[in-house]
Amino acid sequence: MKNVENIRRPTGLMALVGHTGTVTSMAWSPDGTQLASGSYDTTVRVWAAADGRLLRTLTGHFRPVYSVAWSPDGTQLAIGSGRPESNVWVWAAADGRLVRTLTGHTGEVTSVAWWPYGCYLASGSSDGTVRWWWPAPQ
Repeated sequence: MKNVENIRRPTGLMALVGHTGTVTSMAWSPDGTQLASGSYDTTVRVWAAADGRLLRTLTGHFRPVYSVAWSPDGTQLAIGSGRPESNVWVWAAADGRLVRTLTGHTGEVTSVAWWPYGCYLASGSSDGTVRWWWPAPQ
């Protein structure tokens, strides 16, 4: 485990190895114990911050993952994916279960962001739109 750099003093703390394509986005869990990374390999990987262990891999996106975001309470992960799906996927962080698929964009979903109080989600797309969602479980 190498190459994660301390900004003040580069030391090569660890490398999180597992993606097979370009890593496009990363987000820390609200409590700082996990890091989610999205990739062109169509997966999201969730890593333990303390030691770099791979905790789970979220699959089912058939296009590149462009954006990942943790819900403010840390219970869900929102994922933005590419065309032709152009979906926002909401996963349960604890067990990697798909909670909800949000459809409506016609271009790649390039960014996702939770409202600070947790019940709303916004997504941005290459179709030029921003959509605001209430991702209640299906």
